Amino acid sequence: MADLEALLADFTAECDDLDRLIADLEPADWQRGTPAAGWTIAHQIGHLTWTDRVAAVAATDADAFDALVQAALPRALTFVDEAAEEESKTPADQLLADWRRDRVELVEALRGVPAGTKLPWFGPPMSTASMATARLMETWAHGQDVADALGVTRTPTARLRHIAHIGVRTRNFAYLTHGLTPPAEEFRVELTAPDGSGWGWGPEDAAQRISGPALDFCLLVTQRRHLDDLALRVQGAAALEWLGIAQAFAGPPGGGRTAGQFA
Repeated sequence: MADLEALLADFTAECDDLDRLIADLEPADWQRGTPAAGWTIAHQIGHLTWTDRVAAVAATDADAFDALVQAALPRALTFVDEAAEEESKTPADQLLADWRRDRVELVEALRGVPAGTKLPWFGPPMSTASMATARLMETWAHGQDVADALGVTRTPTARLRHIAHIGVRTRNFAYLTHGLTPPAEEFRVELTAPDGSGWGWGPEDAAQRISGPALDFCLLVTQRRHLDDLALRVQGAAALEWLGIAQAFAGPPGGGRTAGQFA
């Protein structure tokens, strides 16, 4: 069983790392464009703020969350971008304060959910551990966009294991999102952690295999880098097909990044 307190500590640490990137930015720097088309740094932080806030509602008031979902249904393909756009209009100092407040409130909300409770979400209901892990993944992924906008190279941490795990677990979701039938066979994923140790998923004798740095796998499944620009080794046509559509995040297929974009 996942250790919720450990996950919440890792989520908080991921937020703190991103906070250090933006805490001293001038207001004008919040308007820098990021690799996500049309999104500035303010949009990235606005998106995290809004999503953390909504996740806290899901953890504390199911009826209010359901009302939010019903209101969003007519704009199913646009409401996330609309929320980021609206939040991005907040003055930089207030937006930073809002994000700091809402992520702390989310941690407290998840901590207070009775054990075994499933939280409503825009996709299938989630456990508190899954919600904490998903929020960590999104914070890291959108933090990568901010780092790219600022020209900063981040130091990878053991928290990547959470993101890699989501990347592996969402394999079939990626196929379904693209209108494809997931392969029946299991894949083997073997990654080198930042400290040099190994992480593995799937049968060790699987014919379809992916291996390489954990950072590169996480950049791929969050669609922050193109496969051609990563040091991942792929064995098998099905494994290669998956890496072309992999996405660890919910929602419709993402546009990803182009080969050589960060060369």
